[in-house]
Amino acid sequence: MDTQTVWLRRAIATASLLASAALWWPLAADAARIKEVATVQGVRNNQLVGYGLVVGLDGTGDQTTQTPFTSQSLTAMLQQLGVTVPAGTNMQVRNVAAVMVTATLPPFAQPGQPIDITVASLGNAKSLRGGTLIATPLRGADGQTYALAQGNLVIAGAGAAAGGSKVQVNHLSAGRIPGGATVERAVATPLAQGDSLQLDLSSADFATARAVARAINDKFGKGTALAQDGRVVKVKMPASPDERVGFLADIENLPIELATPAARVVINARTGSIVVNQAVTLGPCAVAHGNLSVTISSTPVVSQPAPLSGGQTVQTEKVDISLKQEPGSLIQLPAGAKLTEVVRALNSLGATPADLLAILQAIKAAGALQAEIEVI
Repeated sequence: MDTQTVWLRRAIATASLLASAALWWPLAADAARIKEVATVQGVRNNQLVGYGLVVGLDGTGDQTTQTPFTSQSLTAMLQQLGVTVPAGTNMQVRNVAAVMVTATLPPFAQPGQPIDITVASLGNAKSLRGGTLIATPLRGADGQTYALAQGNLVIAGAGAAAGGSKVQVNHLSAGRIPGGATVERAVATPLAQGDSLQLDLSSADFATARAVARAINDKFGKGTALAQDGRVVKVKMPASPDERVGFLADIENLPIELATPAARVVINARTGSIVVNQAVTLGPCAVAHGNLSVTISSTPVVSQPAPLSGGQTVQTEKVDISLKQEPGSLIQLPAGAKLTEVVRALNSLGATPADLLAILQAIKAAGALQAEIEVI
């Protein structure tokens, strides 16, 4: 084996080892880039919406007697195409459905570029499978048309019905058209306006705003960035558009050190989900938990009269109510307990999400929970 081959194998082995180390070595938990915590004001998505018709359905469209707007829309479309429908005509078409079309216009989108659209039934159509969306203008919040949508729908669901039985997989009254709309109007962005722009933080935090401004000033010189409050950072921009693009690209990838977030417990009252961040701690307290269960059983009882007594058979209900309370467990939580101790202790109680909500609120009321409880 020659020297060059040995050197090549050693280089490959070294590269593999470094790649493995890069994959498994943990990154700092409080490190992030500016692009992950802030966005450029004005560089945003814009929502578009439109009303249209889907044709070509296999008898699964709207029942026009119950959705008169479908017939009105069809009549108006035919008139635009030069077809006059006689007055008083009651059209009973089953291959047409009224739909709402929505799309997201990304920043910097230019006329002629395609965007994806979502089509959803507005009436009582059973399925949009196999339908074709007729040209539909998509408008923004200002009422201007920014895109034109048309194309064949892609429906992910499937269904079948026979003999009064019905089987359906996924949803049949909504679908997508990849690249189904063409951009007709561009939205202006603030990149070419003025000599500065604004960075908006994802969440208000004075420490993060200071860290963003400090990272930019360390890279491009003092006075380039100014933190105005806990969410807004003003940045001076170069004059040339090309320089501005490169300048923002460099800013977005600057690393910053994030401060420890405020202690918070987020509770979803609808699903029972509870999320606790790592900053939540507990003061010394004791928690007791017990389950109270009430069981009610009803047994029918028939009272049969004696023969020839002239009485009537009477049916009554015998109700038994039992009350059972399981013994509660008393858990002692030490001062400064971290998230792992809190979760372990509450799980040892066998608490359900509803119980956890009550326990955390009680601990907060007792002054032993150093965190803000937010119910969503």
